[in-house]
Amino acid sequence: MSRIGKYPVIVPQGVNVDIKDNVVTAKGKLGELHYDFDNSLINVKLEEGKVVVAPLSESKRSRTLWGTVKARINNLVLGVNEGFKKELELIGVGYKSRVQGSELILSIGFSHDVIFPAPEGITITCTSPTQITVFGADKDLVGQTAAEIREYRKPEPYKGKGIRYVGEYVRRKEGKKK
Repeated sequence: MSRIGKYPVIVPQGVNVDIKDNVVTAKGKLGELHYDFDNSLINVKLEEGKVVVAPLSESKRSRTLWGTVKARINNLVLGVNEGFKKELELIGVGYKSRVQGSELILSIGFSHDVIFPAPEGITITCTSPTQITVFGADKDLVGQTAAEIREYRKPEPYKGKGIRYVGEYVRRKEGKKK
């Protein structure tokens, strides 16, 4: 039995949720997001300012999707109301970043600067030359964008240089011995 799926998603003030066929649409101050679910396995209803998710059968697939669909709908509602953010930090001598228009420009030890265009719906800011903040309404897109930025220079285990999430622990290795 899903413990996550049992509890309804509470829709806050200022967010409109609409359910038609197998599409849940959430509109709020940060935009509009959609989520498609399998309506042959899961039932989604809007009752008194709450979204209630329930499985239609006792099949393993239906019960598996129950908690997933509830969590995805919760992410829609939180995203259009508050938004999500990921913070990255650059560790290394001479590593710096800046935002120019909607592009992130990274100087991370290559012979050239790396230019990363921000996807639609994502805001990238640099609070300092070594801090990057990725903000947006879509949780999946925020996480994917942060992962793509980190992919340019992953933290290496010997000196710890690279791009890492704020608070990420990088396991260090011992260097060569004479």
